[in-house]
Amino acid sequence: MEIKVLGTGCTNCKNLEKATINAVAEMGLDANITKVEDIQQIMSYGIMRTPGLVVDGKVVVYGRVPSVSEIKEILLNAIQ
Repeated sequence: MEIKVLGTGCTNCKNLEKATINAVAEMGLDANITKVEDIQQIMSYGIMRTPGLVVDGKVVVYGRVPSVSEIKEILLNAIQ
C-alpha cells in the first residue's frame, strides 16, 4: 500500500502524518508512507486545502485531520 501525506509542514499536516503512522502501526499494515511537501505536487492531486491523505493514488481526505480510528477505517476500505 502506498500512502502519501500532502502538506507543506503546518501543524495539521504533521498531525495527519503522525496519525497515519499510528493507524498503519496499529493495523500492522505493510505500507510505504511518504510526506509530500512540494506545493506543485500537492496541487497536482487537485486539492486546494491541506493536509491531504492519498492512498494508492486516490485522495481520500483533505482539508482536515481525521482521527486515527477514521484513518484505520479508510485504510481498511482501501484494502478491500
